[in-house]
Amino acid sequence: MKKAVNDFIVRFANVNGTGSASANYLFAKTIFRMGIPVTPKNIFPSNIQGLPTWYEVRVSEKGYLGRREGIDLMVSVNPQSMAQDVKNVKSGGYFMYDSTKKLPDAYLREDIHYLGIPMMEMSNQAFSDPRKRQLLKNIIYVGALAKLLQMEEDEIKQLITEQFEGKAQLIDANMEALHLGMDYVEKHFDYPLPFHLERRDLIRDKIIVDGNTACGLGAVYGGATVMAWYPITPSTSVAEAFEHYCEMYRVDPETGEHKFAIIQAEDELAAMGMVIGANWNGARAFTATSGPGVSLMNEFLGLAYFAEVPAVLIDVQRAGPSTGMPTRTQQPDLLLAAYASHGDTKHVLLIPSSPKECFELTAMSFDLAERLQTPIMVMTDLDLGMNDHVSEPFHWDDKKQYDRGKVLSAEELENVGKFGRYLDVDGDGIPYRTYPGTHPTKGSFFTRGTSKDEYAAYTEDGAAYKRNMDRLLKKWDTAKKLVPLPQLYQQENTSELGILFFGTSQFSAEEAKDLLQEEGLIVDAIRIKAFPFGKEVVDFIESHRLVFVIEQNRDAQMRSMIIMEMGVNPAKLLPILNYDGMPITADAIKNQITHHLTLEKSQPHELSKTTL
Repeated sequence: MKKAVNDFIVRFANVNGTGSASANYLFAKTIFRMGIPVTPKNIFPSNIQGLPTWYEVRVSEKGYLGRREGIDLMVSVNPQSMAQDVKNVKSGGYFMYDSTKKLPDAYLREDIHYLGIPMMEMSNQAFSDPRKRQLLKNIIYVGALAKLLQMEEDEIKQLITEQFEGKAQLIDANMEALHLGMDYVEKHFDYPLPFHLERRDLIRDKIIVDGNTACGLGAVYGGATVMAWYPITPSTSVAEAFEHYCEMYRVDPETGEHKFAIIQAEDELAAMGMVIGANWNGARAFTATSGPGVSLMNEFLGLAYFAEVPAVLIDVQRAGPSTGMPTRTQQPDLLLAAYASHGDTKHVLLIPSSPKECFELTAMSFDLAERLQTPIMVMTDLDLGMNDHVSEPFHWDDKKQYDRGKVLSAEELENVGKFGRYLDVDGDGIPYRTYPGTHPTKGSFFTRGTSKDEYAAYTEDGAAYKRNMDRLLKKWDTAKKLVPLPQLYQQENTSELGILFFGTSQFSAEEAKDLLQEEGLIVDAIRIKAFPFGKEVVDFIESHRLVFVIEQNRDAQMRSMIIMEMGVNPAKLLPILNYDGMPITADAIKNQITHHLTLEKSQPHELSKTTL
């Protein structure tokens, strides 16, 4: 096998619920501590325990953080998945397994290398507690990997010490298991493997964190004091993170009084109703959910849009429809979120690609919600939300003042004459509002989901309804100036080809761009960060002959939204899709693009059939 330093993929095949997650994370975190970029992906079933689970770790000195095709080293300790695990190893790769029991002949391949280690046998001999035997078997394979891949022993031991701080017996047991694996490799195998690790200084001040934690922290820094939610995978840990950080930063140090409220509602619809009520009353409130929850929240999202009440929703997307694959990642909620509710609605979407952006855009969403008096949805996905990512550190300006939008004080109400809650005074489509109780007689505290005039009075007059709907479109145009601009990747010599992507597709799209360039194909690129789209998006499309739209859903939803909103020629936008529940790979993007271009050269009429 070709030698490689800091460039390989290891996949762990375990049984859900056997404590393997801690061992696998120990492996990834050690590499991170060695100053090498690493990307772990937890691939787990939707049941509690018993079914196969995988943990895939990519090591990339070049800093590529997306998935790559092919497994260089499979650590397989689950008989249920072993047949498939053997098949997934690339030719010339390595297959590590628990040789306590003989490997069936059907699992033998002539083109890969086998590393049999009697993990369970060694664990049974060394440890008496049945539960510890299972848990420490996982540390035995980490010890074996430490020798095979040239991991730094001191870093592993430091992490074990940190994890079990104050628990000397557990530390000693884990150290013993670690050495069992290391000693076995020393006695039975040549090491290190052709691909292995060498310390680098490529991490610097970066951190490793998941997007849900970043969203929870961003909500605290964004001024949120209320969260109403209903548990749903993969968004539940947003609530857990928010509670954790509120306990740190939202408790009066002198009295111990909590300055926050977290409410588990009876369902998602109720949760959104509570969020709207809290925001209407002047708090900064939000919820977190996934696609099924957004479906249930549609009615209240329409109310918040039409009554113009701020609200924030974090949508950690998963594979649908219906229950779909609740523990697999996709980007399938774009159309659902952008046009949620019946009638004519348009909702602002913020689309982060990294934990840092999860933090920043969640914090920003509360300013935007109050500035625009409308729901704001932060669109992450399971891959970003639940997996750890190497990220730039988070920064916050302590001098920052929250943008509460157009809120009138009692004194200001005295000077406005007749107050029009839905009156466009400034020509930007955004009316003024008041908090309940601001003034004893002036202000409009109550509204409804039915049609009203500029002064919040109920009416079914068609002309008044149309004026209101037209003003909401004007506010939509104002939103275009407030949301984050797209990120442009321009070449020195502008190409006739472009790629457009968003969210976690960024990692693989950037790598695919480099892979294409290695084959002599130069492409420009743009990453969308928000909806509504700005002029930059249509300018990018119009300046290229073809633009490949990379997204992780079946129906090319982002492409459809661009066509509907920007009026561009559909033939210019070619879909590059992935919807198998796994994050898209750079290889898949490159192969689909080259396939499209080959079709264009050989059969131009066939290309049009691929543009949906």
